[in-house]
Amino acid sequence: MQILLFFIFLLVYLTTVMANVTITTVIRLDRTLHTPMYFFLFVLSCSETCYTLVIVPKMLINLLSPVPAISFSGCAAQLYFFVGFACTNCFLIAVMGYDRYVAICNPLNYTLIVNRATCMQLVLASSFCGFLISVVVNVLVFSVPFCASNRINHFFCDISPVIKLGCTDTNLKEMVIFFLSILVLLVPFVLIFISYVFIVSTILKISSVEGQRKAFATCASHLTVVIVHYGCASFIYLRPTSLYSSDKDRLVAVTYTVITPLLNPLVYTLRNKEVKTALKKVLSRYSLPKTV
Repeated sequence: MQILLFFIFLLVYLTTVMANVTITTVIRLDRTLHTPMYFFLFVLSCSETCYTLVIVPKMLINLLSPVPAISFSGCAAQLYFFVGFACTNCFLIAVMGYDRYVAICNPLNYTLIVNRATCMQLVLASSFCGFLISVVVNVLVFSVPFCASNRINHFFCDISPVIKLGCTDTNLKEMVIFFLSILVLLVPFVLIFISYVFIVSTILKISSVEGQRKAFATCASHLTVVIVHYGCASFIYLRPTSLYSSDKDRLVAVTYTVITPLLNPLVYTLRNKEVKTALKKVLSRYSLPKTV
């Protein structure tokens, strides 16, 4: 099955990269998309591309290798960048929820509140917090003495499979990592939920049905990404390591490391009229001239 899986994951990976590059290129070239909402989508697409780059190429190499292996320093680097980009994505999705909240609940002051400087500060804060948490997680995981098996029961260096290889009591470290998971997953999700309570309340006050439909349409793509992203990640990280089930968790891990990064650009392209219109404009502008 490894050769078949290699070509399946290679196809998904190339599609993911092309989809994210397309999104970022369209946003960069079309001035109608130079708004805070699409700026955050641009950054999220770049982060998702880096996120998959950390995991998938090494996974593809291992699928073709008779003895899949990774060095100790390579494992530490993979875990660091994986957790860093994953946390950054969680915070960025929460920021996008805040952007939708201001746009719908306070439209008159939207450009004043979510200005260019604020956008940059939110993106930098998301990245800084994400990689700061990653440093803490890496220190906790790799300060454990590894004197037992060196076989990771996973397709990449994830937190639970690696820390389970330690030969000392890791309960305290796992508890700290669990609280960090709550900070990264549960807190942003609760804030997004509260934002959407106000958003729905505001939308229902709109008198025209067409206005309500347009308002809901601007949130549908973001809500889809929130449910898939936080749902899969919460299933893995918001529970004790003792409940780790290798087969089931590897299947879920494939979803949030391979499938979800592909889902994001597809959802924002297929469900978003502005992006589809901008994509057609960019393609027509840069397509080859027709010969008579």
